Amino acid sequence: MPLALAAVRAGAGLGYLLEHDVAEDIAADRLVQVLDAWCPAFPGYHLYHPSRRQTPPAPRALIDALKTN
Repeated sequence: MPLALAAVRAGAGLGYLLEHDVAEDIAADRLVQVLDAWCPAFPGYHLYHPSRRQTPPAPRALIDALKTN
């Protein structure tokens, strides 16, 4: 991602990046958003683990940390 962002900032062409990562560049008119009508909304990350039993401590800590944010 950093390499793609650097290339886009240098004017090498178009890039497919998260809006969050380029919001400051767009606001400062350094980058222009194109094809925004075709850009899907990002609803957030999803976490899936197949076990219905008690979640092991490491994934449980991750889940708890993500819930607080």
